[in-house]
Amino acid sequence: MASWSACRERLSKTIRKLRTDAAECRLISDLATDPAKRDLFDRLALHLTTLADQVELAMIDAAKSARG
Repeated sequence: MASWSACRERLSKTIRKLRTDAAECRLISDLATDPAKRDLFDRLALHLTTLADQVELAMIDAAKSARG
């Protein structure tokens, strides 16, 4: 079983990746001229941000549980 430190590092990387992808989707949405594509990338950005938030909350909960 992986140590908490290794798991925390992987989760932190995942959070950064999700937030980076969300920012890229926001940029694409801002630059899109097609309203359907603008909406699609806006929704993707929102979804990726929500996923990052959920992973971050799970990581905080796991850290609290690991401490006792």
